[in-house]
Amino acid sequence: MATKGNTLRDRQIVALKKILNLNETVEADENEEAHAHELHAPVGPILNADGNPIWKVLVFDDLGRDVISSVMRVSDLRTMGITMHMHISTARYPIPDVPVIYLVEPNAQNLKSITADLQKGLYSPAYVNLLSSLPRLLLEEFATETATAGTSEQIAQLFDQYLNFIVAEPDLFSLGMQNQHTYWALNSAKTSDDELDLVVDRIVSGLFSVIVTMGVIPIIRCPKGAAAEMIAARLDRKLRDHILNSKDNLFSGSRPSAAGTASSRPVLILLDRNIDLIPMLSHSWTYQSLVHDVLNMKLNRITIEAANDESNPAKGTTKKAYDLTTNDFFWSKNAGVPFPQVAEDIDAELTKYKEDTAAITKKTGVTDLEDLQNDASASAQHLKAAITLLPEMRERKAVLDMHMNILAALLTGIKDRQLDNYFQMEENVMKQTKAQVMEIVKDENKGGDPSDKLRLFIIWFLSTEQEVSRSEFEGMGKALEEAGADISSLAYVRHICNTSHADQSISFGRVRATTKMTQLTTINTNNNSSQQASSSDLFGRFSTISSRLTDRLKESGVPAGLSSNFESLISGVKNFLPADRDLTVTKIVESIMDPSMAASSAIAKTEHYLYFDPRSANARGTMPPPSAVRAGTGANAPGGMPGSQAPGQAATFGQRRQGFTEAVVFTVGGGSMDEYGNLQEWVSRTSRDRGRKRVVYGSTELLNAGDFIQEELQRLGGELAS
Repeated sequence: MATKGNTLRDRQIVALKKILNLNETVEADENEEAHAHELHAPVGPILNADGNPIWKVLVFDDLGRDVISSVMRVSDLRTMGITMHMHISTARYPIPDVPVIYLVEPNAQNLKSITADLQKGLYSPAYVNLLSSLPRLLLEEFATETATAGTSEQIAQLFDQYLNFIVAEPDLFSLGMQNQHTYWALNSAKTSDDELDLVVDRIVSGLFSVIVTMGVIPIIRCPKGAAAEMIAARLDRKLRDHILNSKDNLFSGSRPSAAGTASSRPVLILLDRNIDLIPMLSHSWTYQSLVHDVLNMKLNRITIEAANDESNPAKGTTKKAYDLTTNDFFWSKNAGVPFPQVAEDIDAELTKYKEDTAAITKKTGVTDLEDLQNDASASAQHLKAAITLLPEMRERKAVLDMHMNILAALLTGIKDRQLDNYFQMEENVMKQTKAQVMEIVKDENKGGDPSDKLRLFIIWFLSTEQEVSRSEFEGMGKALEEAGADISSLAYVRHICNTSHADQSISFGRVRATTKMTQLTTINTNNNSSQQASSSDLFGRFSTISSRLTDRLKESGVPAGLSSNFESLISGVKNFLPADRDLTVTKIVESIMDPSMAASSAIAKTEHYLYFDPRSANARGTMPPPSAVRAGTGANAPGGMPGSQAPGQAATFGQRRQGFTEAVVFTVGGGSMDEYGNLQEWVSRTSRDRGRKRVVYGSTELLNAGDFIQEELQRLGGELAS
């Protein structure tokens, strides 16, 4: 099991630092070893024969940029001896006799660009690092081009690095497939078998890289039918071929459990997105999900735009960009926490900061921390201690100021869009009647973004037990359109909910029926009474801090209009804690990882999941054709999607009940911050009394609700309308 300091993120950082050190291993001393999180990551650049750092240039493509920027900052690159970093498609100028490190995908265009760079003599020598395995055909073409151009002597190294995935958090990754629109590709009738093959192969390649980086071959579980089974079968085949055909395979010197028993290895759970669409659309109330939804976080970075003077729009706006990383103590502590508790904690942290600075200044006799270095009268001993603490205190203050700005932007978004109201309605969405939903849609006072009404309606439609006639559905659609929403996605939602299993023109069949069949969301009633009490108590405390936070905002440099209006903003936001709810994906994970404690309804849904063990001669399935993803026959197994039922390996009773302490959960067709947060909350809750667990959540791409509707559902709806 991965331990702290040995996460997927840590391992990717180690691999990237080795690349930046020209693939040489640097021995670390004891202090460096601790800093490197027990993985012996180099913490500085390699040195030349004279003991000076070797300065280098880094060139990357889109994916290479995303991979490295999600875990390292410019200052980290400088530490590793990178003086310049540039995109491979930009115009670049010669920097003679300087080594270049390429971090790119293995495609023909990138390889031609590398050859052209070396022909022009831009850099020398070149260290070519490919994010995934270079196909034999491309390797031969590259060798031919290199020989023809006469640049072979300028290439020092060529490595397959298996790093074509993006790590956003220690236990969260994606394959960065936004441009491939995987949900659309897997559901569209217009996707050809060749195009589908490319998407599936890219997913398999990314998952193979994740497994290589983890250093252990997992057991693979997936529902029957559709994309998950196809990906599981191809990944199983790829891992088997690698183990059998490689003399020194990538897992030979890996973690001790790499060749251990099945129960000591992690489980990779592959799930189709249609197993539960609701988390992709829902309004959440946790800090991380709100930042992702309201502020459109990409690669851990958000940009906030605020008016310089709200009373005078002519003065323009100011943009500020912030990075939210695991090094941020406040983000690490509060990312998965409900919003009202975050507002309370920022107040507590600022109070603690003021108390700490007051204690320091009292001892030294200065009035402000910034005066410390200019005060010669203070006690030398106290002055030395205070100056030692100064960088830490400045960094702490900068982090808290940043989160105060984020908090202010979130509050504006919540108030303008009435997100607290939408979240509360979605908590009890199945209790909403048709008339109530229509009333919300028509209410002009329900927020300033009509897409929120659209999201609420789709969630209600997928969840409700009430029958919705065609005329009622069209009436809802017309009301949404009049409210200003783009309703092109509704054509697809309605179509897939009404199409029979025998209709082979669609990808996954009846999503509404499937959602109801597989939806396992439950509320943990044991904690409800205590939760209601804490919510009531929190309301009183939340209300009392609003005036103090207004002062904090002014101190933090938040625009005057926002800070003066902060008290009215915070007092207008509903204060409640979300129900202690396990989402469908979480219940599926529990039934596989901890079957002895899982609900019988959850176990019933995963009872027929296929079982692949790439290290076993028996636990394997046959390779389904690409068209199996869209086939409309069979597939009535619980938890599966309509699709071809190619023979697979059914799990034995012992395999179904063995349990795991570590899992990688991967959704095909888009991932949700809600699901990630819900899984981590389940891990935290159950690890207290059932032994420590770890769950890594991944997806083809991480999308917020707006992107999922615009880039996936609307495209599918547009196809039906054309």
